[in-house]
Amino acid sequence: MQLQDILYSQGFGTRRVCAGLIQQGLVKVYRQDGDEMPTVCVESATEFVANGLRFRVQGVDWPYHDKAYIMLNKPIETECSQKPSTYPSIYTLLPSPLRLRPQKGAVQGVQAVGRLDQDTTGLLLLTDDGKFIHRMSSPRHHVPKVYEVTVKHPLDDKQVQRLLAGVVLDDDPKPVRAAACAAVSSHCLRLTLTEGKYHQVKRMVAAVSNRVESLHRAQIGGLHLPADLAPGQWRWLSADDVARLSA
Repeated sequence: MQLQDILYSQGFGTRRVCAGLIQQGLVKVYRQDGDEMPTVCVESATEFVANGLRFRVQGVDWPYHDKAYIMLNKPIETECSQKPSTYPSIYTLLPSPLRLRPQKGAVQGVQAVGRLDQDTTGLLLLTDDGKFIHRMSSPRHHVPKVYEVTVKHPLDDKQVQRLLAGVVLDDDPKPVRAAACAAVSSHCLRLTLTEGKYHQVKRMVAAVSNRVESLHRAQIGGLHLPADLAPGQWRWLSADDVARLSA
């Protein structure tokens, strides 16, 4: 695969822009896995095996990924929208290549796998793999999502049992149940859901006569939000991370 095509596929601009970056000496390539220093490549048509390739563009190291799978620790007061209405978009937290990765159709760059409310924090997945988005978002696959919920009023066993047994939301006569629920403290719940309705956690808690004060997603499937990933930071998912999502 030509180097300019590799850069184009990773979101570094049009093929012409990518060729210009290469010809200006702004692209260096790690030719072997063990290389500590990359070498400058100024021929845009130079062929490389894309899988496993690492390169440096304008001083920033990038690994080649056929599909991008990343996690973001979503901070409070951000919106999961390309066109936010009130708060900054989560996409502004990502480097431009992730936002510009080419895709078929009108959509460009990585997209959030589901959404978190502007006042909800925690684990958010983003990808340019449409099949992955569908698999993770579809209620048929029952991917568990674990939330840490701080509530206004003291919790009691009755509230927890009602959330486990099922509560009726105003737009759905069928009871909605928590897959797991436990009171961590007098004002904190650990709640697991396998479906994603609009404002579901807030509405479920309201249905048992309480109110959500803060909401944080700590886990999806078997993947936990890493303790060392600060709010607003992102990182690539490893193959093991992706496997944990189905665990």
